[in-house]
Amino acid sequence: MSVPAAYLGLIGIWTTTPLAIKWSGEGANYLFAVSARMTVGMIFAIVFLKLVRSPLPWHKKARQTYFTAGMGIYGAMLAVYWGAQFIPSGLIAVIFGLSPWITTLFAILWLDEPGLNGSRFFGLVAGLTGLGLVFGGGSVGPADTWYGVAAILVAVVIHTASAVWIKRIGSDLSAISINVGGLMIAVVLYLLTWAIFDGRWPTQISQRASMAILYLGLFGTAVGFSLYYYALKKLPAATMALITLITPVSAMILGRFLNNEVMATEIWVGTGFILGGLLLHQWGQGLWQSTVSALRARLLKLGDDIVDRA
Repeated sequence: MSVPAAYLGLIGIWTTTPLAIKWSGEGANYLFAVSARMTVGMIFAIVFLKLVRSPLPWHKKARQTYFTAGMGIYGAMLAVYWGAQFIPSGLIAVIFGLSPWITTLFAILWLDEPGLNGSRFFGLVAGLTGLGLVFGGGSVGPADTWYGVAAILVAVVIHTASAVWIKRIGSDLSAISINVGGLMIAVVLYLLTWAIFDGRWPTQISQRASMAILYLGLFGTAVGFSLYYYALKKLPAATMALITLITPVSAMILGRFLNNEVMATEIWVGTGFILGGLLLHQWGQGLWQSTVSALRARLLKLGDDIVDRA
């Protein structure tokens, strides 16, 4: 597969996933929807693992990695599916746009990476301002909208924590092996959760919901993960980061036209702050350094002029 095709495919999958999550819950409890999706995804991922003849190691670091990935998949997606009941699908992608900052914070704590520089700090401030506006925008809609926003935020924290901890473990496993190992653990937890708290097979599930579950299992879980790591190896990190700028807007537009989702003005403004902050976070360092250098040069020149006049 060509790199541009993989990149565009990933944008398409990440754009459509939030709406597919909303549709997959039609006529079924959200626990059934997420459990069915992950089970289907695990089956496809195992088939793919066999086709590419990739091993599934079981040494200590491998087990630690699978457990971390599995808990991340379980906790994050459980929160996403619960929260998706209360908010528009596009807002899910917007809140996930905060993941670079949360990843940076966890990397500082667990990977001893450098702290926030000037541009990243102001980007974080802009992102938090946008998040505050998103919460405020929820007040003009249903009373429980902010529950959904909080749930998706919890999902982002769990997702990023899992990713950074996997990097801390430092195993040399392939992406598909991590995906399969993590899904094997997550699916067991999902099925147990569904059996304990629901346990009912849907008596009536729409064709759209069935197709959404199948789509999420195949593309959202199995194919999407593989495309991400394939593109990550071939493209610069800055190019990959563009996806988090594109998908929130495209997901919101998709939800508006295909699902008649209407969001308050505060949410759109908050989205602008989040995306602007993300721009500062990813590409603002060079601008920040040039600005600081220029300001320092001007101050030094001003000081020299004062000394000369004295």
